[in-house]
Amino acid sequence: MNFLVDFLPIVVFYVTYKFVNLYFATGVAIAMTVVMLAWMKLTGRRIEPMRWASLVIIVVFGGATLLFQDETFIKWKPTVLYGLFVILLVGARLRGSNALAGMMRNQLTLPDAVWNRLSAMWVGFFCLMAALNLLIAYRFDTETWVNFKLFGATGLTVINVLLQAVYVNRHLQQGTIVSDEPPIPKVADASNP
Repeated sequence: MNFLVDFLPIVVFYVTYKFVNLYFATGVAIAMTVVMLAWMKLTGRRIEPMRWASLVIIVVFGGATLLFQDETFIKWKPTVLYGLFVILLVGARLRGSNALAGMMRNQLTLPDAVWNRLSAMWVGFFCLMAALNLLIAYRFDTETWVNFKLFGATGLTVINVLLQAVYVNRHLQQGTIVSDEPPIPKVADASNP
């Protein structure tokens, strides 16, 4: 569900851009984000603070894009969002906590050193993505930036998540993944009495 909430507005933005233009796509992305969060709220799903922050950023930067008819604002939106993630992670670390561990401790049990490395990896990734977004926004045309936004940024995020999953898997201990599913009963092996 979280993946859908994050990914669907990007896909709709991309498709709308291809068939209409950037400004219409920006308006659709704003509306789509509002609708997705409203749907989550109405269905009783928890909406994390970063989703609210993302909504504010798309409304502010998308709204400025529409108001001033200047695509620079919407091109800055991903960099501002990545920067916000960095501030959240680094700020929590400076206060002596780990925001990533705080969000995911209910799903995974990992040593503090691993949580700290994961957090540092995400900070590095978000800094890289913020810089890449600006590089592509200012060095290439809008078409290239829109393609990067869907394919490049999404692809790099998936690769980053997969690499971190491999890293986390090395540090998991038996039974440390928390699940809402009931345990599967073991069936006696007939070949081994």
